[in-house]
Amino acid sequence: MPRPRRTQISIEDTSWYHCCSRVTRRALLFGDDKLTGKNYNHRRNWVENQLLKLGGIFSIDVAAYAVMSNHLHVVLNIDIFQANSWTDREVVEHWHQLFKGTDITRKFVKCEIIESHEINALKHSIALYRSRLSDISWFMRCLNEPIARMANKEDNCTGHFWEGRFKSQALLDEAAVLACMAYVELNPIRAKMATTAETSDYTSLQMRVKAALKGQQPAKLLPFIGDERLNQPKGINFALKDYLELVDETGRIIRDDKRGAISSSASKILTRLNMSADNWLKITSEFGKLFHGPVGTLQELTSYCEHLEKRRRHFSKCCKYLETSR
Repeated sequence: MPRPRRTQISIEDTSWYHCCSRVTRRALLFGDDKLTGKNYNHRRNWVENQLLKLGGIFSIDVAAYAVMSNHLHVVLNIDIFQANSWTDREVVEHWHQLFKGTDITRKFVKCEIIESHEINALKHSIALYRSRLSDISWFMRCLNEPIARMANKEDNCTGHFWEGRFKSQALLDEAAVLACMAYVELNPIRAKMATTAETSDYTSLQMRVKAALKGQQPAKLLPFIGDERLNQPKGINFALKDYLELVDETGRIIRDDKRGAISSSASKILTRLNMSADNWLKITSEFGKLFHGPVGTLQELTSYCEHLEKRRRHFSKCCKYLETSR
């Protein structure tokens, strides 16, 4: 039985989450439908554009994503401090980029006079919007619903487009975050939809590679800030160059379908995480099979379960792959 989302999200333990949505009724987001002869590749562009748009509206950063033939992966980081730092006007302006709001909130952003009896309703709306703008469930709702409506209109039908609820996993430490990002970004290579990072269409990896060739990082993705000279206020605490080298070599091993090895020049992140190359390859190629719940070391998993009052630590046996090397 599905668990309520509130029993899966614990900002106290982590701000990082892996989410996955899958389409239903044999609907396609990519490729040719042999029965109808239609090509649905353009729908992947819908998803990518909406995802990156939401990253600029919500106080939730997009760290990694991959839009596949019939499902979507995304790694998100909730920035609760940003949401709390927004002024009331900024909160309403962000919300109005997605929804109409109320008559009172529209008057508020237009600097019209708010009557005294309307103030409490305005404060309530602002508090509600602020909470929703840092809520993963609302983020995924605003991502999936427009795509479903557009696809249904295109197919001239009604009903569900996405398969039930989206799946979410808490990523409890740096190793879990980096391994999950690599797993997500290498999805097209494992599925033989692409052979290299730069040909992995509709992925954050392709965006990062293209920007890196210009000496930049994508403005719409959470940046890597391992290089102190970047002086970024927030981001992923590793060097982009090290990450791209590691993912590139991992992808080559997966693509060649051979037992390869991670070179010493590309293993800087693994050295910092004190993780073996074998464990890294195991996790990045089988993440979806190994982990069906929160991901982290046994210590992090135990703390997470205690805070959410979970009596059992499901999937704790898989924690061994994230434990540091001895």
